Amino acid sequence: MTMLGAKIAAARAVGELARRAGRGGGTSLPGKVLMALEPGAIAELSARLPRGSVVVSATNGKTTTAAMVASVLGRAGIPVVHNRAGANMAGGVASTLLAAARGGGRIDGELGLFEIDEFWLDRITPELEPRWILLGNLFRDQLDRYGELETIADRWAAVASASAASARLILNADDPLIADLGRDAPQVTYFGVEDPSVAIPEMQHASDSKHCRRCGAAYAYEAIYLGHLGRYRCPSCGQERPAPAVAAERIELDGTRRSRFELTTPAGSATVELPLPGLYNVYNALGAAALCLGLDVPLEDVAAGLHDVRAVFGRAERIAIGDVELQVLLIKNPAGANEVLRTLVLEHEELDLLAVLNDRTADGRDVSWVWDADFEMLAGRVRRVTCAGTRAAELAVRLKYAGVPTERLHVTPELKPALDEALGAVESGHLYALPTYTALLELRQELAARGHAVRFWEPTAVKSR
Repeated sequence: MTMLGAKIAAARAVGELARRAGRGGGTSLPGKVLMALEPGAIAELSARLPRGSVVVSATNGKTTTAAMVASVLGRAGIPVVHNRAGANMAGGVASTLLAAARGGGRIDGELGLFEIDEFWLDRITPELEPRWILLGNLFRDQLDRYGELETIADRWAAVASASAASARLILNADDPLIADLGRDAPQVTYFGVEDPSVAIPEMQHASDSKHCRRCGAAYAYEAIYLGHLGRYRCPSCGQERPAPAVAAERIELDGTRRSRFELTTPAGSATVELPLPGLYNVYNALGAAALCLGLDVPLEDVAAGLHDVRAVFGRAERIAIGDVELQVLLIKNPAGANEVLRTLVLEHEELDLLAVLNDRTADGRDVSWVWDADFEMLAGRVRRVTCAGTRAAELAVRLKYAGVPTERLHVTPELKPALDEALGAVESGHLYALPTYTALLELRQELAARGHAVRFWEPTAVKSR
């Protein structure tokens, strides 16, 4: 056994012990152990992938976008090494490569598909040396951890510049911060929305990137689609939204269940029936389509793979619990929350909600972002809200000020009784859970303990996402 082989065996043993102890260590702990034993493990193992690697990052939607790419590549018969469980920092990437490593220096897969946390992109990308880098969006998220958007944008700009000679960029034309990263890149493909019917009448309070990164002047918008995403132009320096090569036209949004659009590409057009809701998932699908087309996947396989994609853990996932269908919709920042709310109000029935707001480290300690999310959209649409989590009372106050009648608000901080209470009070047969990140993990663990779902770190769960 080689020295690296011995270190891989040791790291696997630690992960197995963690799983047997029920600690879920299979997602990132083995990788952390391997990197401690062999700091260059990511670079060494990823170099063995015959087709190299692709990287996907965004503030919102990177997990779903990567799942869409995996679905399309699976349809095209391309085996991927993919951090499906969503562990997207260095430990998770190393664990994914570790799980795929075989004897004789072989990797069980052809192409690496790695979702990367936005703050880790500049640290992991140099080790992976990807062929393609897909960047979906930048929104304000966890300011107490990550800082202002410009901090991340500067780090991403350095990644784009350093990777220009070896990697092709796939960028969201509708996000000014993202589009700007490709202005001087020799290899770039843009994607975006080309349907004015889904534009909103004015910029939302949660919009972030309102000023030109080149000269500082305020952008003038012809159309606003989502947060600060849209058709824009700087009246001072003339920088404007680049024309997308891959675009969505004739978009139809069908509540919390599905969406439909015409995918237009240099290879032709195709109708995409997406089994996921919301304009935000149309954007995710566009990024996935642009990347897969760049990998020479036929357009018909792209459309079919997007049709076959399954909801990722907590991202519009539907779980049957007796006579109630629970749909879990992660909210973690103002822009993402607004799109979930925008999707919810397309439902025709009054809404039963379980809203869970935590302020743990992975959520961000600062929960003031809930005041920037437009919960006013729910006023008059809610039958009942059960508020839970470490900041349940603050969330109830926010919803009260949004116009939700106080008699429809119920505060039960502990998740287990809150879940029981919310399920027992449902009248429509549908309960919508809106958890922040750690609340999502806690909810999923509780559902697994009750036999309604598998634990997200178990092999069956990883395979099904």
